[in-house]
Amino acid sequence: MADKLKMTRSSGNVFADLGFPPAEAQNLLLRTTLMIAIEKFIADNDLSQRAAAARLGVTAPRLNDLLRGKIEKFSLDALVTMLARVGLRVELKVSRAPARRKAA
Repeated sequence: MADKLKMTRSSGNVFADLGFPPAEAQNLLLRTTLMIAIEKFIADNDLSQRAAAARLGVTAPRLNDLLRGKIEKFSLDALVTMLARVGLRVELKVSRAPARRKAA
């Protein structure tokens, strides 16, 4: 008989689920969200990497790093600045974090 697959409910933050410390997991999630917004902007506007880089105010190699998901190369500040350059506004909401689950 096959073993049953055990499912664990996500916390809503894949980085926390992977075991990153809470502060780092939150930062990674925010940066990922902004990187996805930049990728969506590029796709929605059918921009070449060269054109997108010019509009975002970065070099083509820097944009390529973003599109390849090299999250470690981008700060929140840099990503917010890129989005502002193309007329997009980033909104931030602060709320109390849910209670942390205890390990069984």
